[in-house]
Amino acid sequence: LLVEMDGFDDRHEVIIVAATNRPDVLDPALLRPGRFDREITVGLPDRKGREGILKIHSRALKLAPTVNLELMARSTTGFSGADLANLCNEAALIAARAGHDQVGMDDFEEALDRIILGAARSTILSDHDRKVVAYHEAGHAVAAWLLPHADPVHKVTIIPRGRALGGTEQLPGEDQVNYSRAYLLARIAVMLGGRTAEELAIGDITTGAENDLTEATKLARRMITRWGMGDLGLMALSSDEEQPFLGYELSQGRNYSEETSARIDRSIQQLLSERHDVVTKLLAEARPKLDQLVDALLREETVGQDDLTKILVPRVYEMA
Repeated sequence: LLVEMDGFDDRHEVIIVAATNRPDVLDPALLRPGRFDREITVGLPDRKGREGILKIHSRALKLAPTVNLELMARSTTGFSGADLANLCNEAALIAARAGHDQVGMDDFEEALDRIILGAARSTILSDHDRKVVAYHEAGHAVAAWLLPHADPVHKVTIIPRGRALGGTEQLPGEDQVNYSRAYLLARIAVMLGGRTAEELAIGDITTGAENDLTEATKLARRMITRWGMGDLGLMALSSDEEQPFLGYELSQGRNYSEETSARIDRSIQQLLSERHDVVTKLLAEARPKLDQLVDALLREETVGQDDLTKILVPRVYEMA
């Protein structure tokens, strides 16, 4: 390939175009001047772009007047064009299965839930397990609703989907390219809200918070080792999770000492403990709202934004 690229000097009208989703592992020889010397980054569409793509892929569909593509664009942060095409197709299939004459907003919501969380499962839970799941999801929702820097809550459900027994859906107001420390701290607090609600209301803890704890720990580690948001100050350290190939990190020496590694572990634990204390205080003070939301979830299984607004009156809560 390199020889052929160098051999086109007599035919300047020949242009070689290539595409990759892993530019970080390309051979530097490919990127020398005279070869692939111009790099054009094609990122994921922003909110306005997603809305435009949804309009294109929904042209062939008979949409109900209730369909709000702007809201769907807000709900699909991080989706590519192919993902959005799949969303429209899935919504049409759901509408057809249900015998609807038009593709409605409920069909799009169901399609989005199916893509993100998986298809609904007919899992029969005991009354105790339903209560635990309800408090877990309500804990996420109340924490997100009352923390000023967290993304707004759109919907809460205790309907099992995929491998999850429930879900709390948040909608960011705008697409973000930079995340503030306050936003990231609020995000960790929301992740810990489910486990904390179990502690307060059930008096015990379950295995349901496994994914929450994993993601919260990953985020805390990035804040401390990559973004200078912890006790290590401005020092940035490499992380094994950056390695793209299995086993590659084994051949790479760690560029910091055992003492620094211990400091990182202590900083992560301290950050998580502080966020846990904040969300514990928050949920304890909002216990009546938490119980009301749980009652609504046990009764309706899914609580939308309108009902959330009736139950959870927004208030400002300053993070510690």
